[in-house]
Amino acid sequence: MIYVDASVVLAYLLAEDRRPADVLWDGTLTASRLLEYEIRTRLHARKLAESHGEAAQTIIGRIALLELSPVVLARALAGFPITVRTLDALHLASIDFLRRQGQSVELLTYDRRMADAARAMGVPVIEPAA
Repeated sequence: MIYVDASVVLAYLLAEDRRPADVLWDGTLTASRLLEYEIRTRLHARKLAESHGEAAQTIIGRIALLELSPVVLARALAGFPITVRTLDALHLASIDFLRRQGQSVELLTYDRRMADAARAMGVPVIEPAA
């Protein structure tokens, strides 16, 4: 299972120089429900919600979203091997939850700090080709 980070979705939506290949979105992807909020707030902040909203919804619709359950939230409070930001802690807690459920999870991200934390937890990290 591939857990996709907002950095990858935003790079794709905003046609940044580094962005994942189109074929990525045909695979089986998962993320925390938090991903939807991150994408939408960043589009609003950049005044792109109207022009990119439909594309964002299409991509979000292709990703299985994991709810922020009390178990996931409690895990985020427990700390991580290296210091992480709040939203990253919630994503990493979601990944940890999936792994504890017996899922094989890889993280797809451009976020170096989040990638380092995931590796410290033993989570394989995929850095999409630029």
